[in-house]
Amino acid sequence: MSTETSTPGGGPAGGDRAAVVPSKGLRAGILDLGDSVMLGLASTAPVYSLAATLGLIVAVNGNYTPLILVLGFIPVLFIAYAFRELNSALPDCGTTFIWARKAFGPWAGWLGGWGVALAGIVVLANLAQVAGKYLWLLIGDGSLADNTWIVTATGVLFIAFMTFVNHRGIRLGEHVQRTLTYVQYISLGIFALAIIIRIAGGVPEGQAFTFEWFNPIGAFNDPGAVVHGVLLALFIYWGWDTCLALNEETENPSKTPGRGAVISSFVLVAIYVSMALLVMMYATIGTDGIGLGNSANQDDVFLAMKDVVLGPWGWLIVVAVLASVLSSTQTTILPTARGTLSMGVHGALPARFGKVHERFQTPGYSTMVMGIAAVAYYVAMSFLSEDLLADSISAISLFIAFYYALTGFACVWYFRSTLRDSVRNLWFRGILPFLGAVALTVAFFVSAIQMWDPAYGDTQIFGIGGAFVSGVLLLLLGVVLAVVCRFAPATRDYFTGKHADMGIVRSE
Repeated sequence: MSTETSTPGGGPAGGDRAAVVPSKGLRAGILDLGDSVMLGLASTAPVYSLAATLGLIVAVNGNYTPLILVLGFIPVLFIAYAFRELNSALPDCGTTFIWARKAFGPWAGWLGGWGVALAGIVVLANLAQVAGKYLWLLIGDGSLADNTWIVTATGVLFIAFMTFVNHRGIRLGEHVQRTLTYVQYISLGIFALAIIIRIAGGVPEGQAFTFEWFNPIGAFNDPGAVVHGVLLALFIYWGWDTCLALNEETENPSKTPGRGAVISSFVLVAIYVSMALLVMMYATIGTDGIGLGNSANQDDVFLAMKDVVLGPWGWLIVVAVLASVLSSTQTTILPTARGTLSMGVHGALPARFGKVHERFQTPGYSTMVMGIAAVAYYVAMSFLSEDLLADSISAISLFIAFYYALTGFACVWYFRSTLRDSVRNLWFRGILPFLGAVALTVAFFVSAIQMWDPAYGDTQIFGIGGAFVSGVLLLLLGVVLAVVCRFAPATRDYFTGKHADMGIVRSE
């Protein structure tokens, strides 16, 4: 039996019209706005993202780092509006896949879905690596964190466990997520409070706040540094779109997930800017000791500061980063699995991907495949070359910029006939998504050019930066797979327009 839900949406052919979204059998209405915001925040791993990126941005932009965090937020916010508007018309868990397909056709849809899955699989390898390392930093003298075999095995177990949690049901996953979120934010709150108390007590070696840190004229004295910093900031905002991928499991699916995405993006910028200000005021951007400009601290500024700020309680910030990474591991699997579920339902992947577990009401097969793919990629890269793993992770910015920009352009094109209906439509369906998409397209090419430099990152292949090679090869792999699916009997009807979208497809 097939069921369908209809929501109002602007189609490409004329004014607003009803968009028919096939029900896939996911557990509808289980998440509310609070859950949606929480999942959007958790997927970005804000504690870890800030710890791992703040030092890198400071190295490029110095005291203008808070401004860079705001500038990096702007195109992301514009794309969040595109997600919201498209979701209001087509609340399908395939998000970019289904929206690009509706706007530009089957090839764009397939490659958009590939971009989402690719970013998820590659970042899971990074998260697993960090989770394994941080767990062993908490045990004994922390020396086991340098053992590749132990860290890799631990990371694999973390991916396997979070895959199991997601397979068992969205409510179990939400409970696990809520616990991890409480742990990381309570720990981060204690860390921030300790810094505030120390600043209030007087820090002779610190630096006082000044509005010059937000002066765009000063920052743009070096436009190249601004672009580089914004590209770094782009990665730390990525992940809020998880709540859109759970739209079919959220109450009022056409509105609540979009609101959750916009709210979580605003909360993120508030967290990032406020924490950056506190850390800069306390540690300064100097190159000595705990200074953010110290190259020894750039991989994790919080780890460098924890003992100075918290003393014997320094392990709390390690716990915060570990909880942040684990929560992001779980929430990263969610959108990748639901994206391939939608691709299976709409015929872009074999029908098995479109199966929903009858008892747990989750995309069982897709979830397991995403978990296995992430483990395979992580293990292969860990033992092939940890430097190449690091460079492939750097290439994630290409994947993010690709599918975010595609979503922005899809929003403008899909709603093109409704842009003159109101000032609101013109801005939120047209101008802002278009500006965000253009900015991210520029970011894609600028990032690619930077990665081409053999001095970029830790590896080079045939005289070209390893990050560029791995990023481009993975994107081209999507083109190859799309061509295979175009001629494969199970999926060719998707490309020819002969496939009738399925309704509920349950596993045995």
